[in-house]
Amino acid sequence: RLYQIPFEMPDCEGESQTHTLHLVGDFSAPAEFFVTLGVFSFLYTMAALVLYLRFHSLYGDNKKLPFADFCVTLCFAFFWLVAAAAWGKGLSDVKAATRPSTLVASMSVCHGEDTVCSAGTTPAMGLANISVVR
Repeated sequence: RLYQIPFEMPDCEGESQTHTLHLVGDFSAPAEFFVTLGVFSFLYTMAALVLYLRFHSLYGDNKKLPFADFCVTLCFAFFWLVAAAAWGKGLSDVKAATRPSTLVASMSVCHGEDTVCSAGTTPAMGLANISVVR
């Protein structure tokens, strides 16, 4: 929800005045899907671990239970792949929206002929990149 993040832009007309701008974009859906699926996968893993360890005879005697477990695990694997792809796309959109050159281009004060604006440094996205790889 980048649109909720404000940042101050200087106003060249008055030395002490600033304008508040907001970033553009809402890329929360892929991140929420990714995290929700991770939580559900963890909960299912804990439930399956209890089933395997505590009720091993039930798991061994019933032929439908292992097949159902396999099908649920297969669904989780597929949705994990989809969630990782969605979060990867969402992250690339966040990177594009927060690129310093994009932010400078959105500032009206930088569009003047006599104005020189520098972009500064690029944000560190290393940990976000690692979250997609996991």
